[in-house]
Amino acid sequence: MIANRLRDKAAIVTGASRGIGRAVALALAAEGARLLLAARSSTDLQAVCAECEALGAQTWATPADVAIEEQVQALAAAAREHLGRVEVLVNCAGIGVFGPVLETSAADWDRVMAVNARGPFLVCRDLVPLMETGACIVNVGSVVSVKGYVNQGAYSASKHALLGFTKVLAQELQPRGIRVHALCPGGVRTDLITRARPDLDTSDLMTPDEVAELALFLITQRGRAIVDQLNVRRANSAPWFS
Repeated sequence: MIANRLRDKAAIVTGASRGIGRAVALALAAEGARLLLAARSSTDLQAVCAECEALGAQTWATPADVAIEEQVQALAAAAREHLGRVEVLVNCAGIGVFGPVLETSAADWDRVMAVNARGPFLVCRDLVPLMETGACIVNVGSVVSVKGYVNQGAYSASKHALLGFTKVLAQELQPRGIRVHALCPGGVRTDLITRARPDLDTSDLMTPDEVAELALFLITQRGRAIVDQLNVRRANSAPWFS
């Protein structure tokens, strides 16, 4: 059932084909948003679009690698064509390469930085012109946006960069009445964390749906109280990120 908090709001989700991005797309669809979804995998993306449409949401798909400038420009063009404006933007696209720093190739480092840091920069730069007062951006970071973990050098660096970018963008867009939030979850039950931390009991991890609920909280936030950065840990982990 559509709850209507985002009825007819124009929303874009990157990395929407799986994991947190898919869960966010479905949560927005359930709230009545009109959706433009982006991801590299066209087949998986179309499947998520079908799920959103089954919830009653108008949904379009644009396969895109956010690290490639021309593909982000095509995403912006699709937003103008299908949505006309952008009121919600959720940057979920992300990848990880894991292992000791001394065994990390320059190519792997560059690819992680390109998707996780350059990608949100390109997406925001090209889509903010379609935003007006009252719009919001949620950049999905990680616990490694604020902490460092062994064997996660490239991933940690990229998520630290994303958090720094988010802080600056929030200040630059405040005069335009556009909110920018950082959502930094700990362990979430996705393919990425299974590769990064095979030692973790996945039954102890947060679910993508739980993270999507928190993204929805940030998106629907109203009034004088604003959450800039939301740090979220799994229930059985030690309290406090740092």
